[in-house]
Amino acid sequence: MTASTILLLLLSLLIAGGLSFFQYLYKVKNKSKVYLFLTFLRCLSVFLILLLLINPIITTSKLEIIKTPLPIVVDNSGSISFLNAKGKALELAQKLTSNKAIQEKFEVQSYLFDSDFKQSDSLTFKGNQTNLDLVAKNLKSIYKNAFYPTVIITDGNQTSGNDYVYSFNENNKVYPLVLGDTVKVLDLKINQLNVNRYAFLKNKFPVEVFLQYSGDKSITANFSIAQGNEVLSKQNVSFSASKRTATLNMLLPANKVGLHVYKAKIESKESEKNTFNNIKNFAVEVIDQKTTVAIVSAISHPDLAVFKRAIESNLQHKAVLVKPNEVKSLQDYNVLILYQPTAAFKSVFEANKKANLNTFIITGTATDFSFLNQEQNNFVFKMSGQEEDYLAHFDSQFNLFAVDNLGFENFPPLQNNFGTITANGEVNVLLSAKIRNIDTKAPLLSFTESQGRRSAYLFGENSWKWSLQSHIDTQSFEKYDVFINKIIQYLASNNAKKSLVVNHESFYNSGETIEIIAQYFNKNYDFDEKARLTIAVTNVKTKQTKNFDLLKGNNIYKVNLDGLVAGSYNFSVKELNSNNTYSSHFEILDFDIEKQFVNPDVQKLKQLAVQTKGVAFYPNQIDALIKTLLENEEYKAIQKDVVTKSPLIDWKWLLVLIVVFLSTEWFVRKYNGML
Repeated sequence: MTASTILLLLLSLLIAGGLSFFQYLYKVKNKSKVYLFLTFLRCLSVFLILLLLINPIITTSKLEIIKTPLPIVVDNSGSISFLNAKGKALELAQKLTSNKAIQEKFEVQSYLFDSDFKQSDSLTFKGNQTNLDLVAKNLKSIYKNAFYPTVIITDGNQTSGNDYVYSFNENNKVYPLVLGDTVKVLDLKINQLNVNRYAFLKNKFPVEVFLQYSGDKSITANFSIAQGNEVLSKQNVSFSASKRTATLNMLLPANKVGLHVYKAKIESKESEKNTFNNIKNFAVEVIDQKTTVAIVSAISHPDLAVFKRAIESNLQHKAVLVKPNEVKSLQDYNVLILYQPTAAFKSVFEANKKANLNTFIITGTATDFSFLNQEQNNFVFKMSGQEEDYLAHFDSQFNLFAVDNLGFENFPPLQNNFGTITANGEVNVLLSAKIRNIDTKAPLLSFTESQGRRSAYLFGENSWKWSLQSHIDTQSFEKYDVFINKIIQYLASNNAKKSLVVNHESFYNSGETIEIIAQYFNKNYDFDEKARLTIAVTNVKTKQTKNFDLLKGNNIYKVNLDGLVAGSYNFSVKELNSNNTYSSHFEILDFDIEKQFVNPDVQKLKQLAVQTKGVAFYPNQIDALIKTLLENEEYKAIQKDVVTKSPLIDWKWLLVLIVVFLSTEWFVRKYNGML
């Protein structure tokens, strides 16, 4: 308290005593005990009231020691257990966290990681993925702008995420503790196998295999691909100390429609410590149908090449570029893309009246809108000769098919003539048009269906810029290609709308996310948010059935089936209110990526240590690591003076005391007849 506050308190005490003396004792001849008691009560009441008004503040100063944080991160993936380093990892973590000198110097925080990153509760070493990049991102988020060391107890074998060597903050030292046997042993491994998910009937599909050898002696290995008991392809491969890798390319026949599972295997006469990485299962779905898309255009434009590339990224689709006068027959095509139609397209429209193919019409500054008004009746165009830029706005309520927002609002504008576009009948709008952030309420990308015939309309050219922007945002054309192929898939199907639509893969690898997505529509084909969807999954071999509920998301229902063992599964999705069902099949291939390693990735961990100016240690060097941490003068505790100001009294209790004293005074006066 300050000196002025103390003087005020003394003055309050004098005032309270003076007022009480003047009321009860001044000029009173009989100063009985009652008067003295009343004087005391009044003095306390007045003093407390004045104390409440003064509200004295007590300032306290406290020194706090802020220690440097020391995150100790332990690899919880299955590879640690497979490399027989589980016990050593627990021992090292315990020795670090329980060291008293470490605890005195650092604020120790324990974490674990596999495919996720969290505080260390219990290490199981059963994680099915290793993501060291995730460790770097989370530590940066937790310890923003802090200067600290990091100890990572791991084998360094990453199976997902970006390269972790350059993910960590280079100003904060990382000290990897390398787990696993570093002695190189003889090992043959199928490092990678590339194959397309789909193949076409009566064709041959390519398989590319990358083999890896660890050892010093020269050996000859046998590589084979089998389906069941039948060996489809077999080759001998030689390895030596100077030749440690090999790439094989082979063609396999696709003779039967359906999902086919194959086993790739490499083996030799030499004994190996790890044979899990000698086998890799893969699956291919053979289909007997291919969608051919005719892209009809009278002009040259970058959009055409982008559409062709995007469509053919799906091996079930083939795109052909043709000019209107070259179209003699439409019987070889399944879908028509009419790019900026003019009067030259007259013969194409006439031919399609008989072929009745679904169409995707794209307009632009070279389009003849008067001709288009004559040849189709889904839209009426009243366009001027002035060009305009149209931005896109994504409609999240669109429900004809499942589609993700690629960030259309941030994509470059499309060019089209300025004017009004009026729809005739029902139109489903996926993208609406904006002019300089002003919503025109006009469609930009829309879909119609009339008498079993489907049509799509894109009102603007230069969508090649969308593909480029998507690649800039995601470092890949994949999302944009999937978007275009979903449009083609919708147009390639003439089936009536279904109430229950389910999306899933035909096969998954063990350890992958197994997610099944469904949509349910009411009689008006609006997304039904009150639907109750369940799924029953049955293992074909064991006949064991598991039931799950699908959870509602943004215009979708989905279920995560992680945890299912490798095998063949039948499943059925059912909507409980209407009893609509969808049944299908998927396969889970036996593949444990965490069992592909025989040694820790020492080189990568040492590279990480050098990148962050740290040092890599082995388990038998744990004492050297502790010594390094303790002797490093960069990590000093910070002394912080914390000043807190708090009221001397609690005003609530003070009010209670004032009421008690005044009430007591009143009852005493009443009892003694002094009122």
